[in-house]
Formats: sequence, structure tokens, C-alpha cells
Amino acid sequence: MSEFLASHHIQGLVIGLCSFLIIGVCHPIVIKGEYHWGQRLRWVLLVAGIGLCVASIAVSDVLVSTLLGVGAFSAFWGIKETADQQERVRKGWFPRNPRRRYPWDVDENDPSVDKKGSRD
Repeated sequence: MSEFLASHHIQGLVIGLCSFLIIGVCHPIVIKGEYHWGQRLRWVLLVAGIGLCVASIAVSDVLVSTLLGVGAFSAFWGIKETADQQERVRKGWFPRNPRRRYPWDVDENDPSVDKKGSRD
């Protein structure tokens, strides 16, 4: 397949289109993943990124290797975006999961927190 794409000079376009789609798929994964798993999603993205990097090195086909590399670094970028997504949830831009505690939630039973939510 790579020979066909290279001989018709469209391999760069296919890589660009697939890169666009990979990045587009990663965005909702970060949003839904942060909602359901919180910051634990970072570990999943780290393992996926490392696995995709190894696969990219192991594959000899340029097209497949490039797309695996794009997927790997999209997963690594997703680690940063997971923290940013939590901040977006804190600001109210995205819905929060009511079944999960967030770092900014005040613990009513914590004696070091006064009634206004600030610590001594």
C-alpha cells in the first residue's frame, strides 16, 4: 500500500489526514476518560504511548510507523490534557462526575477546614 501511495505522491496527504483523525479521536477520549477515571487516565495514556512508541520502532513500513508515532505522542499529549481537563471541570466548562471526589472538594469531616472551606 505504501508503494501505491508513494508512487502517486499522496503518502503525505494520507499521513496528514490520519494524523488529524488520530488527534480528533484523542480529544473525546481525554474528556470522557477524565470524567470516568479522573487523573488515573494519565497512567493508561502513558502505557499506551510507550506501547505505541515501541510498535512504531518495530514496524518497518513508513506509513504505519509514522501513524503509530503520531498515536504515541497524541497519548503523551493526552497526559497533559487530562490535567487541563480537570481544571476545565473546576471552572465549570465541562460537567463533573457527581460520584467522584475532586481535589478542590471540601471534606465536611476535616477539622482543619472551617465552615467557609478554607484551611487554618
